Amino acid sequence: MMCPRLLMLIALVAILVAGADDEAGPAAGEQHQQVQPTVAERIEGRTFPSVFQAWNPADNLKSEDKLVTVARHDLLFHSPRFFGLKWDGDHEGLAEGFRPETIAPARQMRQKLLRHNSNMIFLAELRYRDAYRSFLPQDHRWWKRDGQGKLVMGWEEGGYIQLDFHQPEYRRHLALQAQAIMQTGVFDGIMIDWWSDDEDRLKLVKAIRESIGDKALILANANDRQTPQTAPFINGYFMECYRSKTAADWQRIADTLRWAEVHLRQPRINCVETWFHQSRDDLSLMRATTALTLVFSNGYCLFSDPNPLPTPDHLHNWYRFWDKRLGKPVRAFVSRGDGSFEREFENGVVIYNPMGNPAVTISFPQPWTNVAANRMGNRFVIDPADGDIFLKPRQR
Repeated sequence: MMCPRLLMLIALVAILVAGADDEAGPAAGEQHQQVQPTVAERIEGRTFPSVFQAWNPADNLKSEDKLVTVARHDLLFHSPRFFGLKWDGDHEGLAEGFRPETIAPARQMRQKLLRHNSNMIFLAELRYRDAYRSFLPQDHRWWKRDGQGKLVMGWEEGGYIQLDFHQPEYRRHLALQAQAIMQTGVFDGIMIDWWSDDEDRLKLVKAIRESIGDKALILANANDRQTPQTAPFINGYFMECYRSKTAADWQRIADTLRWAEVHLRQPRINCVETWFHQSRDDLSLMRATTALTLVFSNGYCLFSDPNPLPTPDHLHNWYRFWDKRLGKPVRAFVSRGDGSFEREFENGVVIYNPMGNPAVTISFPQPWTNVAANRMGNRFVIDPADGDIFLKPRQR
């Protein structure tokens, strides 16, 4: 027979082991998830610059762990398949939920990314406008057809076929799919592509908003257009700015971004992407995109490959210019009076000089460091269609 003290010791060890098991088990994971920052707190908690990933990754950091590279981005949108989720049934377009065995691993992937970047936002693309041929049965009524009954092509590059979201039945089904996405616990919201204002898209976004609630995010790809009708239901634009070769293009991008920062619902997650003109080494365009986004918004930026390339869309480099140095914004932008724009952050200032404006000279009373060249000095020149980040002394 064991002595009372030994029994007490064994019991204490058992309690401690059980507690450790609980911390490693699903219940603790759920508890940990509950105490994580909210969506709004993660958006607000970021420091800048802030970069997003549109489907495909930064592919120039070959030796870095892929999840670490993904987590350099503060916002990611992708197909649910990226997280290993699988829709139930043989056709994704007909599914109303996910295979249960795929949900826990997807949640674990989310947690791994959050451990690398606690402010990341995760959005799932909801396909509503076009899809690959096996998305629905070949003769299904939700495929869009022309007057002769032929299928209407959608995304030509991918061979996708248009979906008939004008049908109320299909919009109701899409709302159910959006709800299923949110119920996985993996995502903070929904991304919808090919967006503009029309009656049926308004009905669709209303149905999605009703199904996922007020707190979930909706990001819509409006390119460089404004959508006043659907704005009250959307938290941000994915501004896939395929036009960026003229001063008018850059002015339109800036105007739409500034409009979206005022008129879309909060919390806002505007995402601005431009494409290179000659190569990924168009560094002035990368800096201009970054500076425009920093000056006119609290949003996210991306500089990537043009879609017409035969490689997957939105592949990009990770640039040293994007490493977080600025801290948080401390005030709104101001016009400098020379055609350029400036915004102050905790650790420095950002200057954006639009295309079509002359080169501008930036002067400081004491030596500051510009991130573009990593040079310390009192006087700098920024060319048109360019921008730069200037760090206060000892903020390098």
